[in-house]
Amino acid sequence: MRSYAEYCSVAKALDLVGDRWSLLIVRELLILGSRRFGELQDGLPGIATNLLTERLRHLEEAGVVGRDEAGRYALTPWGELLAEPIYALARWGAPLMVTKGDDESFRSHWLAAPIAFIFGGQDPGRPALIAEIRAGGEPITLKSADGMVTFQPGPAAAPDLVISGPPDAIIGLLAGRLGETAAAELGVSVLGDLAPLARLRQADWLTGPESYTPR
Repeated sequence: MRSYAEYCSVAKALDLVGDRWSLLIVRELLILGSRRFGELQDGLPGIATNLLTERLRHLEEAGVVGRDEAGRYALTPWGELLAEPIYALARWGAPLMVTKGDDESFRSHWLAAPIAFIFGGQDPGRPALIAEIRAGGEPITLKSADGMVTFQPGPAAAPDLVISGPPDAIIGLLAGRLGETAAAELGVSVLGDLAPLARLRQADWLTGPESYTPR
């Protein structure tokens, strides 16, 4: 890997994680925890096998990624500190998520980033809610309890609310940019009451609390 050869913390950080795909590898491990090679490859559509091998080797040598007791790839404690800059970058890029291009791939667990900052922080006034979101691929579960909103992959056992449809329209609905009628016109189906969901949202989520709960 080439170095910027600059005595600057930004340049040194980019020396380690600035290559193409590196931060997306970190994203997968932040959201889903430890992953096997094939699981990482499935979450990174478009990456070549040899390139993923090369990037993982570099991240391991840099101390960003390690292996757990089962041999799966996992972030080191130092690697986990990348959560703050990655979610800050996701927040900065949120205005670019208005529409999804036909050639753009999607994995349902990528909703963890918008969920983390749209519903970030702790608010004891939030209602309890379990919502299942179906945006293609495996469903995900959004849960509000004790003032916190958390995310986990997989279906909900007994959801209060089920939202299905295209990912860009679902993000618009979650963010409050689209109402239920407008979202329905874009192909979103809602089973249950949306009102509690609006009470979970941070009004200032684009610039709001720096508290992330990706899983």
